[in-house]
Amino acid sequence: MAPARLHMGFIDLSGALGRHFGSIGVALNEIVTRLTITRSDCPEVSGVSEVRVAKQLQSICIALNVPDTVHIHVDEAIPEHVGLGSGTQMALAIGMGLSHFYGLSYSVRDIAQLTARGRRSGIGIGVFERGGLVVDGGRGEHTITPPVLSQMAVPENWRFILVFDKRGQGLHGKQEIEAFKALPPFSQIEAARLCYLLLMQGLPAIAERDIAKFGEVITQLQKAVGEHFASAQGGVFTSNEVSEAMSWCEHQGAVALGQTSWGPTGFCAVEGTECAEALCLKAQLEFSGYENLQFMTVSARNSGGEIVGFA
Repeated sequence: MAPARLHMGFIDLSGALGRHFGSIGVALNEIVTRLTITRSDCPEVSGVSEVRVAKQLQSICIALNVPDTVHIHVDEAIPEHVGLGSGTQMALAIGMGLSHFYGLSYSVRDIAQLTARGRRSGIGIGVFERGGLVVDGGRGEHTITPPVLSQMAVPENWRFILVFDKRGQGLHGKQEIEAFKALPPFSQIEAARLCYLLLMQGLPAIAERDIAKFGEVITQLQKAVGEHFASAQGGVFTSNEVSEAMSWCEHQGAVALGQTSWGPTGFCAVEGTECAEALCLKAQLEFSGYENLQFMTVSARNSGGEIVGFA
């Protein structure tokens, strides 16, 4: 089982301070990729995301130098290209599953390297390893996969409200690569400011369970990154309707407003299960005329991926 993640933003998109990217994110409990591997006479895939899994099965078996005579049944899969890390989590789930199935000793980072994950962000790797809130150090001259600089437990009573737009997908694949190439230079001064905000305000706020201060930092970081991405995604948010919903949520008292990765999924945070469920219900009523919007309450997962077992 591999957990979805919220990608809460990059720190330095131009490498102005010597390292590229660097990012922050949170593992989620309620949205996961879950699969089972069993023996088979030939390669078989069933369940959801069959085509995608079949391609990954073949390439990962070649990378691991193991037979592909297995049956992978995918019970659940993180929705693709909506900002929740579906590709990385599927690759890690299959790779780690096969490693255990064949009695090998590959680490999560070994699998990430073999499947070309972590080329920019290390959040997906970090949340599979340990869960919680993860900060990675981006890419330096000799980086293989971005190192995790901080992993912290998210307070158990914090909740995130996700806002989905059923119409679209965020940039991915070749589009994403081209978008990064076309982005304007990122300010060194802004990168330094975001580093300070995260290190001296955001992380201490997690440690002190101060959701208001944490939310303030994430909102600032998201605004800076969203404005930088605006030329590629059509605005601070990919979806105008999600943008409207996030603005409304802010006026209702939600904090840590932003878009995960290239979106279109938006997120915000509140304290307490009852408060989150009430706000989610209120949002559903407020935006009942927006047939493409969906709202969901989720919690942070303070542990990593799990190998459930094989038959």
